[in-house]
Amino acid sequence: MDATRFTELALTNEANRAVLSLLPDLGVADSWLVSGCLFQTVWNALTGRAPGYGIKDYDIFYFDPDTSWEAEDRAIRRGQEVFADLGVEMEIRNQARVHLWYEEKFGRPYPPLTKATDGIDRFLAPACMVGISASGEIYAPKGFGDVEDMVIRPNPVANFDAEELARKAARWKEKWPEVLLVEG
Repeated sequence: MDATRFTELALTNEANRAVLSLLPDLGVADSWLVSGCLFQTVWNALTGRAPGYGIKDYDIFYFDPDTSWEAEDRAIRRGQEVFADLGVEMEIRNQARVHLWYEEKFGRPYPPLTKATDGIDRFLAPACMVGISASGEIYAPKGFGDVEDMVIRPNPVANFDAEELARKAARWKEKWPEVLLVEG
């Protein structure tokens, strides 16, 4: 699978298309629709399921050097307005501030990031490491092989958590029995 085919399949999901068309209205820099809503839509296309089947939420990563909670909260509230009519759960996170709360929530340090795609690099599995910008730019540092093959394998980054990956993978395996879980 290449970027063109990945995009074609990911955009079979009307919600993905709508989020991307509205993303500029959010008014945040360096913004990307990322991860599950993309690779799971592709899985749905590959397995003959409805495009939105099994998708829990639609994640947007952006990067704003203002790391205040208030600035991120403004973006989240703006997102509630912009995406209100879509009928999907949205998660909007400023990647510039993840290092401020990550250790308290997950018990491990997290380095400061310099751009939104740094957050994509730190997803738990290569199949999750995908993003599309409103302009149609694709970011997939590990390519699309694991997405196409429906393989979940660990991404051995500093914040890797085997228990968290196992929890997420169990949900994915329940929804998509075709998923192959690969250890280390």
